[in-house]
Amino acid sequence: MTIPVVAAAWFLPFVLPICIYVAFTDMRDMLIKNHAVVALAVVFVVVGLFLLPPWSMDWTASQIGPVTVSLPPYIWHLLHIVVVLIAGVILNAAGVMGAGDAKFLAAAAPFIWPGDYMLIMFILISTTVAAFATHRLAKNTALRSIAPDWESWNRSHQFPMGFSLGGSLAIYLILGTVYGS
Repeated sequence: MTIPVVAAAWFLPFVLPICIYVAFTDMRDMLIKNHAVVALAVVFVVVGLFLLPPWSMDWTASQIGPVTVSLPPYIWHLLHIVVVLIAGVILNAAGVMGAGDAKFLAAAAPFIWPGDYMLIMFILISTTVAAFATHRLAKNTALRSIAPDWESWNRSHQFPMGFSLGGSLAIYLILGTVYGS
């Protein structure tokens, strides 16, 4: 993993409660609340500023089309929000995902280190399959009586992706605290 252990360890205590809240509210209401998405972005903006201080780090260069751009890593991570939000808006307009899912993905994007893109895709796929199976199992068994009023039980063709999205980010940061660089 390319995420530094220190970064994962500092982000985790702030991000984990937000991920749990997003998973819970999405299952209960089929809605990822805007204040949770804003809180997630604010965590990166504030904590990330201390972990990746733009004034004391070497700038990294990258190609954007034919142009080479050199920026601090902190700014590159913040730009992930813009790129993922644009992709999410397009996917939402196409009916592939909900708007809350797109916003959560954008707010979660700066926490992912560039060298870990394939790893986070594996975590996301695995977590989605596990969350879907768990949700459907609970929905169709007596476990449903634990929370009988959850909206996600009543949506036959929709799945609360916040359950797997929050879980994926949490798992990534937990793994980063153990196996990070």
